[in-house]
Parts: sequence; C-alpha cells; structure tokens
Amino acid sequence: MKYPIALVTDSTCDIPQSWREEFEISVVPLSIHFGNDTYRDGVDLSPESFYERLEREEVHPTTSQPAPQDFINTFQALQDGGAKEIIVFTISSAMSGTIESARLAAQDFSIPIHIVDSKNNSMGLGWQVIAAARAREQGANAWEMLEVATKVRQKMAYYISLNTLKYLEKGGRIGNATKFLASLLQIKPLIYVDPSTGIVHPSIPARSRSAAIDGLFKEFFKHLNITSPMHITVLHNAARDEAEALAERVRETYHPAELFISIVSPVLGAHTGPKAIALCGYSESD
Repeated sequence: MKYPIALVTDSTCDIPQSWREEFEISVVPLSIHFGNDTYRDGVDLSPESFYERLEREEVHPTTSQPAPQDFINTFQALQDGGAKEIIVFTISSAMSGTIESARLAAQDFSIPIHIVDSKNNSMGLGWQVIAAARAREQGANAWEMLEVATKVRQKMAYYISLNTLKYLEKGGRIGNATKFLASLLQIKPLIYVDPSTGIVHPSIPARSRSAAIDGLFKEFFKHLNITSPMHITVLHNAARDEAEALAERVRETYHPAELFISIVSPVLGAHTGPKAIALCGYSESD
C-alpha cells in the first residue's frame, strides 16, 4: 500500500475502476438476488447483463447488504498490507443497513476505523470518496480527509429521471417519493437525494422522455454554483446513447472541470429500473 490510511467503500459507489485502482480504494460488494440466484454486485454480474435480465425477468430482484464478516475480511487484508488507519464510506443509512455491518465489523478492531454515512449513493457517495483520496494524496491526515469529504457531501446535487416508478415502488425504497400517485405511474418521475438526510424526495415529473431529460438538466443546475469548478457524473441504467448526449450538452453549456459517464450498479438499478438517467455532482464553491 502507498498510504497508511486505507479507504473503503461499498459497491453502490459507481466509482470508475481506473480510479479505484489509482487511489487504492477497496470496495465491499452488496448482493443482488434473482429468485434463488445470488450475485455479488460488480463481481459476478455485469451492469449490462443485469439490466438486460431486469427487463425480461418476471421475478423482481431483491438486494442485501454485506455481512459484517465481509468488512472484517477487507479490514484485515488492509491491515496486513500495512494500513494503520481505515476510513469507510457507505451508502446512505436511510437506504441500506450496510453502515451497520461496517460498524459491527469495526468494533474492537486493532487499528482505528472511521465509519462515514455518505447520506447518498452512486457517485453521490463516490465523489466523497474521491475527494478524501485526493486529499490523502496531498498529505492530509484522516481527520482532514473526513473534513474534505464532508464539505463535498454538503454541496452534492443528485437528480434522477426514472423511466418508470414501478421498480422503486417494488423495492420498497421509495421514501417520500410516494407523493407520486399510483394513478400517475405512466409519467416520467424526477427524484433527488437530500444530501442532509440521505432520503429520496420527488421533484418535477414530465410526460415524455425528452421533457424528462430536459427537466433533469435544468433542475440539477439550479442546485450548483455554475461560476465555480464543477465535478459531474452522468449516470445511466443501460441508456448509454442518451447519457452521451446529455454529457455533451453539459460540456458545451457549462464546461465543468471534470465530467464522465458511468453505468449504475445493479444493486441501485434494481430499485431505479432500466433506462433511468441522472446527473450527480458538486461545485467547489464554499
């Protein structure tokens, strides 16, 4: 290991593999269950295969958090590799019990372990981890890394346009988005994650796909300081062409400091459904 402070997160982070390797980020997978078949998120089932199967399977997949032992195994491997301290960022505690598994694993461990509720998922989680990793590269200690990640978390904007609400409803993770009445399930819902609570809320829905993506674009940028450098991810659930078009619009209109496209992990996709598309990011302004 290059660093005495190790970074750990879970598989909902959607951090590109190249960054996971560059910044030495360990990822603990959640699980997806299709009937009697169980897959480790990002290990046994590719996102592309998952979304193809999601559309044709009659059985709705379920998801589950890692066991404490999964975190213990990761912590032990990192300690054996030279880590003197570990920081763990997990998916929002309002969305998953993953953080409780991490906390149980950290109890009585022989080196300090800091457990952070990201109050987000996907790159709403991932950007926090990357900010901490970049601070570590500049020589930051654990508390300074945590402070940097907290500032990023507080600035995070994350808006998701769903092609349908039925997967969020079936998965039981709909939260306050139930304000979308069942009779309106044919609309294109827009939801967002509140970075102060980690809870999903409804925003302004649309009646067509093109209007939904346009609404996503406009609403997202209402919540960023566009005069400061911006770090943005276009996220998609097997909607690559639309994600590329949206990324080009973002690039041409706002010229962010950092912009990339990522496919959403199967665990999250089980709840948001095929063809969802999202914008997630933050600006560097105070």
